Amino acid sequence: MNADVKVWDPLVRVVHWSLAGCFFAAFLVEEGDTAHRWLGYAALALVAVRLVWGVVGSGHARFSSWVPRPGDVTVYLRERMAGTSRRRLGHNPAAAVMMLLLLAMMAAVGATGWMQTTDLFFGAEWLEELHELLAYSLLALVAVHVLAAIVESIHYRENLIASMFTGRKRKLDPDDGRELDGWRHDG
Repeated sequence: MNADVKVWDPLVRVVHWSLAGCFFAAFLVEEGDTAHRWLGYAALALVAVRLVWGVVGSGHARFSSWVPRPGDVTVYLRERMAGTSRRRLGHNPAAAVMMLLLLAMMAAVGATGWMQTTDLFFGAEWLEELHELLAYSLLALVAVHVLAAIVESIHYRENLIASMFTGRKRKLDPDDGRELDGWRHDG
């Protein structure tokens, strides 16, 4: 019997790591440089692909399978703080909120960068400052995201970072009534 299951499809994984690569590479090149702009455009295109895939993609890629209601997040955070949270195959409610924030912030960074190339906003200092503030805020969110992945990996004894490379996670244990394959199921 196979001890793991496919969770993250190839498109989700490629978009995930490509967004990370575009974002960090943009920090390494001069702002306003052609490479910086093209990395931003690529990131915007990747966000658009992920948004479309969130509607038409495979099971765990679809927003309908993981976008939480506010009450779900509160319950999950209470359970997590009490040490009674359930392992999920897909995103837990807090991770789902982080995914939405990361996508929104990436789009905002890309949009403010693009706006600076237009005649209307070219040279607007406030927009340059906003773009930089958003980029550093996104960097802080990425740091929290990575730290949370490490903490959750330790807590659930499952390498979540590896699962973003392989697409596979450990099967849910049917003997453990606390584990769910998604946060919307009744427990």
